[in-house]
Amino acid sequence: MANHSEECWEMVHACEKYGVPLFVAYYRRSLPRFLKVKELIENGSIGEVRFVSIQQTQPIVQKDEDGNWPWRVIPEKSGAGLFYDVGSHTLDLFDFLLGPLKDVKGSAYNLADSYPAEDTVSGVWRFDSGAVGTGVWNFSSYKKEDDNRIVGTEGEIQFSTFDDKPIILSTDSAEESFYVEHPEHIQYSHIQTVVNELLGRGMCPSTGMTALRTNEVMETLVREYYETTK
Repeated sequence: MANHSEECWEMVHACEKYGVPLFVAYYRRSLPRFLKVKELIENGSIGEVRFVSIQQTQPIVQKDEDGNWPWRVIPEKSGAGLFYDVGSHTLDLFDFLLGPLKDVKGSAYNLADSYPAEDTVSGVWRFDSGAVGTGVWNFSSYKKEDDNRIVGTEGEIQFSTFDDKPIILSTDSAEESFYVEHPEHIQYSHIQTVVNELLGRGMCPSTGMTALRTNEVMETLVREYYETTK
């Protein structure tokens, strides 16, 4: 949503002051594929959720033809590293699926020591239900990987935030696959929720306040790194 939560709060307060609705483009909250994940959780397909895990890796980005690092790994321009750019979408999605992330603890490192920003982030948290979460994001790995697991008392759900893969529902007795195709225009469903709310026909699930929570979670996870590297 912004480089840091103070900027998010400025937006929220300004919109509240002038009575203007504030929406943020975390469009996965409105995509049918992830609504299917939410349905599986809420209909008890995996029982009570006990823990979630996030693992996202990709090879290190390269400098451009002029020998400069992309703006996404320059903290002064992006707020932090690639974690802010892509990790935000998975964290916001879990906020949508299971509720706000609380008791967040984590750390960040620059293991490859290539560009100014962190390239590795790890964290732990919990949800109101009592379920706990763990996440690891590494942007100096040998391969690209994007895997989310939601494990419950009766099964688990596996899915990807970015890759075009089916949702996998596993229980002791069976494994079921759900492929839910994205719309041709990836933000169509999200834009429709904004239109619906403006017309008084529904609610958009991604607002300034929900997105602000994601910024605050990310800030907590990288705070120590940036406090020690200033």
